[in-house]
Amino acid sequence: MKKIIEKLKEKNIKITPQRIAIIEFLMSTKSHPSAEDIYKEISKKYPSMSYATVYNTLITLKNLGEVVELAIDSDKKRFDIDTSLHHHFYCTRCKRVYDLSKNFIIEAISTIDGHNVERTFLNFTGICNKCLKEEKDEQDRKKS
Repeated sequence: MKKIIEKLKEKNIKITPQRIAIIEFLMSTKSHPSAEDIYKEISKKYPSMSYATVYNTLITLKNLGEVVELAIDSDKKRFDIDTSLHHHFYCTRCKRVYDLSKNFIIEAISTIDGHNVERTFLNFTGICNKCLKEEKDEQDRKKS
């Protein structure tokens, strides 16, 4: 949090309670929220805050390299405060996004077609293990 606030100050961006709340929310969740998700949650505490404030703060944080914008969900942009090298999995059933802990592509490929690979962002889409288990449990109940 301190590092992000210092970066904002360096760029002469006001440190407002709303911006702090947005950063704290991002740091408290692994859900990869959209601007809408964040707005719904933060506006409970700051009812006068606009959606534009949330979105603009997210874009500012993205431009500072403190947030990654994910293009994994065709319905909405999602944001991840974890900027470390990792990939994502999107469940088409429950619409959740999961972090994949291993950056296996970088570990396997350091160059491709003569290019030096420094970062990769892969998004996997499918059905998560929780939804698969629920589906199996439902099928088992129907059989009994």
